[in-house]
Amino acid sequence: MRGALLHQVGDDTLDIRDDFTLTPVGPTDVRVRIRATGVCHSDLSVMTGVLPMPLPVLPGHEGAGEVVEVGDHVTSVRPGDHVIINWTPACGDCTYCIGGQPTLCTTFLAKSFREPRFRFDGDRPAYGMAGCGTWAEEIVIPWQGAIKIDPGVPFEIAALIGCGVTTGLGAVVNTVKVRPGSTVAVVGCGGVGLSVIQGARIAGAATILAIDPLESKHALAKKVGATHACTPDQLPDAIQTLTGGLGFDYGFEVVGKSAAIMTAWQATRRGGDVVIVGAGAMDDMVQLSAFQLLFDGKNILSSLYGDADVRRDFPRFARMYQAGLLDLDSMISARITLDDLNDAVAALRSGEVLRQVVVFD
Repeated sequence: MRGALLHQVGDDTLDIRDDFTLTPVGPTDVRVRIRATGVCHSDLSVMTGVLPMPLPVLPGHEGAGEVVEVGDHVTSVRPGDHVIINWTPACGDCTYCIGGQPTLCTTFLAKSFREPRFRFDGDRPAYGMAGCGTWAEEIVIPWQGAIKIDPGVPFEIAALIGCGVTTGLGAVVNTVKVRPGSTVAVVGCGGVGLSVIQGARIAGAATILAIDPLESKHALAKKVGATHACTPDQLPDAIQTLTGGLGFDYGFEVVGKSAAIMTAWQATRRGGDVVIVGAGAMDDMVQLSAFQLLFDGKNILSSLYGDADVRRDFPRFARMYQAGLLDLDSMISARITLDDLNDAVAALRSGEVLRQVVVFD
């Protein structure tokens, strides 16, 4: 089968090959034919080494497809079912799963660093990003990683729900539960940032400020729910105009950079919530004084994968799309083929695109 392989961190070009094979389906595994997969900034972070993965690796973690084969012990899905790929499957038995924090479960993530699921060039092993590798025509994953959804949801839309939408919308509805009538600032207007904006709109926020240095992204941010937009250097004026100088009730950072975190901190009022959504580098340090941390009274919250329980949230978000509450079609900037992936990665680096989606025939 075909797929895209990263041989070494720092490579600018993916190796598009047609000689991949999969490991056999185990008793608790599911084989999925990928029908659509997003080109997410986290994939680029794997290529640059910001997110460490074993090598060589097939990137891709935001995907949806059709079940082809299931193991003997699998009862949650069957061949023909439409599923969204869950890149952080929950084992259901660890302390985090039992405690109601399934996104913190690392059972299967740890296994993905030890167990390559792909073979190429004869019998050379290759890994899938986060145990997935959706930049391939088919994948084998644990049954917990395949979440059944309504077959009426288009695969391209389902793929977006698999990461970007759940990460952003979940930060709003799960992590902080934005209150009606509140004020919200969102730093970063990529796919995840737009999902935060839509979540804030649905939650009933009265003021939603989209902050992005690229003014070309402001119009779409307003289309999906932002009431105002500005660049980071315009933020002080926006805080004064929109909040009387107090700052916003919630400041969402959706970039994964310390500078963006500080922008969200600046935007948030005393006693407000600063929500970290973007995936940053381990050596990118945030400079806050002990005085600020105490006396500003701001709450710094991590929102990993939108604090989602995907068994609940994937179908819920899909229903919201079907009901017209979520505008996900506008977030797709291009539908491409596997052969276009290198161009798509270059476009992602430029920052001008939102979600490019690989559609498989």
